[in-house]
Amino acid sequence: MASVHESLYFNPMMTNGVVHANVFGIKDWVTPYKISVLALLYEMTASKIPLPERRRLNKLILPLQQGPDLTLGQFLKTVEECCPQTAYAVKRRLREMADGELRDMEYFFSILPTPFTAFDTEAYKTSVVGLFMRHMLLAYNKLSFSQVYKLYKSLQQYYHSHYAKRTDGQVGLPALIADDSDMDLTSTEDTVGDRIDKEELDTPLHESELRNDNAPSKGPLSQKQAEYFLARQAYLLKNDENKALKPAALQEELNNMLKFNPDFAEAHYLNYLNSMRVQDIFLSAHSLLHYFDRLILSGNEGKSNGDEGYGRSLRYAALNLASLHCRFGHYQQADLALQEAIRIAQESNDHVCLQHCLSWLYTLEQMKGSDSAVLTEDSVKMAAHFCLPYLASLGIQSLVQQGATQGKTAHKLMDALKDTDILHWKHSLSELIEISLAQTTSIWRMYGKSTMALQQAQLLLNMSSLEPVNFGVQQNNTEAFTVALCHLAELHAEQGLYSAVSEILQHLKEQFPPHTQHAKLWMLCDLKIQFERHMNEGKYYLAEPLITAMSALNKTEGLYRKAQVLKALNRTTEAYSILQRLQVHCEKAKCTEIVIRVMLSTAELHWESSGFFTALPLLLQALALARQHHLQCLASEAMLHLAFTQLMLGVPKQALSVLHEAIEPILAHGSVMDKGRALLLTARCQIAVAGFRPNGQGQADLNVVVLAVDTLNEAAAYFCKLNCKERLRDIHYLQAQLHHALGQTSKRNKSAMLFRLLDQELQSPAPPVYMRL
Repeated sequence: MASVHESLYFNPMMTNGVVHANVFGIKDWVTPYKISVLALLYEMTASKIPLPERRRLNKLILPLQQGPDLTLGQFLKTVEECCPQTAYAVKRRLREMADGELRDMEYFFSILPTPFTAFDTEAYKTSVVGLFMRHMLLAYNKLSFSQVYKLYKSLQQYYHSHYAKRTDGQVGLPALIADDSDMDLTSTEDTVGDRIDKEELDTPLHESELRNDNAPSKGPLSQKQAEYFLARQAYLLKNDENKALKPAALQEELNNMLKFNPDFAEAHYLNYLNSMRVQDIFLSAHSLLHYFDRLILSGNEGKSNGDEGYGRSLRYAALNLASLHCRFGHYQQADLALQEAIRIAQESNDHVCLQHCLSWLYTLEQMKGSDSAVLTEDSVKMAAHFCLPYLASLGIQSLVQQGATQGKTAHKLMDALKDTDILHWKHSLSELIEISLAQTTSIWRMYGKSTMALQQAQLLLNMSSLEPVNFGVQQNNTEAFTVALCHLAELHAEQGLYSAVSEILQHLKEQFPPHTQHAKLWMLCDLKIQFERHMNEGKYYLAEPLITAMSALNKTEGLYRKAQVLKALNRTTEAYSILQRLQVHCEKAKCTEIVIRVMLSTAELHWESSGFFTALPLLLQALALARQHHLQCLASEAMLHLAFTQLMLGVPKQALSVLHEAIEPILAHGSVMDKGRALLLTARCQIAVAGFRPNGQGQADLNVVVLAVDTLNEAAAYFCKLNCKERLRDIHYLQAQLHHALGQTSKRNKSAMLFRLLDQELQSPAPPVYMRL
């Protein structure tokens, strides 16, 4: 039996003269808008329409039936875009009823079934169109006389309000609203409508609503309309949030829906999802609890695992509350809710719920920074035992992620992901396939294999979704796609392809607007790319303001970038203090990559005070840590720093030997900046090995000097891609000296001129060439 609130929700007498039929067991009612839809269907079946226009109208029928009520202007405009001839026929049919008498509307309903019962009709009684027509006829035939009269007056208002505002610019509301005081029938057949007759029956449409064609209908939706609206918005929130209503607009629609039926459980759940979009913890928890309360009261939960649906709702309510607190970082509250869900699930012997609890338990431990490998392995084994492939796959992917951070070799991780991919394709788990590819991209990137990362990202972006296409959504715009696109943008930025980066970021901004839940990923990616570009170009004053925004999204990244800017501005003491704090924090959080980068930056600070011996232990420790975790990119960078230190300590041959080991992976997978720095350092080591002195003292090996010139030319090509003028100034300075030693006067003069132009443009004193990597 429907609750009191549900009866009110499906009560059409509340606003806009909508006529209710749910008291007779029908989940729909007749409205002026639906009479317009019926007129459209009648004209489509009773008249001959060209095939292209009929196809367009056929595509339009289902959204018109299932969507919310439209104003007459919106409805006619939509139909006219498909078939102007049919739109005119519908307009004429509505005018006959609105300008005629009540019997004209009665006559329309009497002839309505005729086209559907003809022998050669295209619309059968059992089709979607036929069922809609029969529902409307049944609802109309159950109406009392006073309700039919009110429907007729609301149809007149619906029709004339459209033309009145077009001609006069203002609607004469009192003239269009019937005074039903003369129609106060006290017969028993009109029980529901007349009770609220004096209060809300003939409440007129607000003038602003009638004046604005784009204003959504604020009246109660029928059950089917509400279900269609909720299903559509929930699907769009999951797969393409950009196409869903904006958070404020969706909240307004849901509030309007819950005003008429506070016990509509599904509306509360969509409210919960919408609140999560804007990170509203209070409203999210409030809506989630209301959803499960209403779910229990509605009696929709059947038996599950031998237990009543009441208990099932309670344990899943606690589980969802735990996941909500996990997402907002409230670990203590999440732990309490999770323990409650486990207790209820154990009492009910619900193994499926217990497996979900175990999955969230190891996730919670990971978020706390604890070692959850044992819990994760237990979860995978139990999920496989109970034939839960989704949870088993998530557990394996979690183990792979933990293994990557703990220094497992790549082939072991890829073997594990290959096994999960077989599971995904076997069970058509499209979402997990995307997550697996995104995770593979991230792992290859972390290991410094940029080519493999690029390949996996492209594979994900070119993969067709296994899920059915609904509501015009062509692909799943999930977190996996965002991660892949961000990696793609960073990989292009590393190669100096900033025009391609702009296109990728523009696509991300359009696909994931700032209010969407995955927007933080591309925002941080955009800031990092901008920061690195400004630092490469020596524009520290542009890089510094980005730190505040970056810290808001990721505090660790923000601190590291702040230390880099302070180091570049020669504020050594402040930079050192930040780096020490950051290293302690990252060692506790087990952020190995940041720890290694902090060690390398600290070593650079020691260089500035000529503390090359002090920097050696730090560099060796960073190199050992990078090799232990198989981080090839960071290991190569540590070797570059080590080679520079050896060069400055006067052992260029050993430095050149270290460089030969590091340069191959850098040229294969490194960024343009790393390639340029490696080649510049190689040239300097070659100059030192050749015995070249700027003052011309001693005999230099000219063959090695020529080789150094070629290396400098190659390095200059890389720095030109990044517009790195400070590095180019250093290169031209060295080239001028080498050309002078080789007796190449014209080339010397050209390099000297380029050096002078850059030096005047930069207007900053050049640091000693030999004191910087």
